Order: sequence, then C-alpha cells, then structure tokens
Amino acid sequence: MEKRPRQRKSLPDCRFEESYWKEGYRYIAGVDEAGRGPLAGPVVASSVILPHGFQNSYGINDSKQLTSLQREELFFLILEKAVSVGICIVPEYFIDEINIYHSSLMAMHNSLYVMDPPPDMVLVDGMDLACNEYNYKKIIKGDCLSVSIASASIIAKVTRDNIMLAYHYQYPQYGFNQHNGYPTLLHKKALKEFGILSIHRKTYKTVKELL
Repeated sequence: MEKRPRQRKSLPDCRFEESYWKEGYRYIAGVDEAGRGPLAGPVVASSVILPHGFQNSYGINDSKQLTSLQREELFFLILEKAVSVGICIVPEYFIDEINIYHSSLMAMHNSLYVMDPPPDMVLVDGMDLACNEYNYKKIIKGDCLSVSIASASIIAKVTRDNIMLAYHYQYPQYGFNQHNGYPTLLHKKALKEFGILSIHRKTYKTVKELL
C-alpha cells in the first residue's frame, strides 16, 4: 500500500494569480517540471492556465504532497477546468546532450509555446525562465503557494509516471513502476544485475560508473 504523504496545513491558492488579474493580465500560466533527479526516462514540463477567479476548492496541491490516486483524479479535473494546458517531454538522450538544467528549461519553454491561448504572464516554480518572450515571476516553492504551479506539477508528474509505467511493462525486471527511474536501492541493484538500458541517462554518475 502506498504511504500517504504528509499534508501541508494550507493548500496553494490564487494570491499571485489574483494580483496579476488585478493588473489586467488575462492568461496566467503556472509552470513546473517533473523528473530532474531520475537515472532513467525523460524530464516532463507542464504549463497550466486556470480560469479567471478560480478558487482551489478541489484539494490541488504540490504533486509531492499527494498520493498517486489523488494525482490521477486531479489530473483529469485540471484538464477539465483549465483554460489551456501545455506539456513537453524531453527524452533522456537529449538530457545527456545538453544536461538536465537546460533540458528542464527547454521543456518548460516548449510547454508554454504549445498553449492555446498563450499566456501573457507566467509563474515559474523556483527556476529562472531565462526567456524574453514572456513576462514571468520566479516563485520559490511555488508549487506549494500557487495553485497554477501546483496544477502544472500534477500534470507533469502524472504524465511522466505514466511514461515510466509503460517502460515497466517493457522492462519489468527494473521495477520502474515502483521508483519511476529514481536512484533507489532497487533501481541500482537492477542496473548492476541487468545492465544499462537505452532509456538510462548516461551522463548521470550512477549510470556513468557502470559504463
């Protein structure tokens, strides 16, 4: 049985969104990514624009504070309620080429580019978007404060987890359904026993040492 994460006392709200709505911004996107730490699989970013006046009465929270079942349920609710959702998947071989930091930035940028309608203001979780195309605000621990960023964290996390579940069915001996590619003892043991797959990030230390 999955261990239930500890819930924070307060849920992410619309304090940042409301301040920009009052300034006249219409489409405010929250952006977050999932998968910077794993040894295998892609990094996934999502951008979410929620409707003007949205209130978090649904229990939307930082994806790390939710169970997998809660994330799945909120994933579909967010898709239903959102004005626009963008998703970008950057594969492991590209991460090896340009590093995880720039891959995460690329994923976030591209998740914004595919939005319809596009945002006129962007709230980013913890990273400098390094982009002149959008007005943006970096928010430390934004997935715990902004409901738009928290929504993006859920979309990105569920999308990536489903990709890793598909890899589990392809390579069941690696246990991707349990660790999603993160460097757990189970994953490290499987790497040593069964070897490195094409989906492993070859520039990551744990994998690189086995090459």
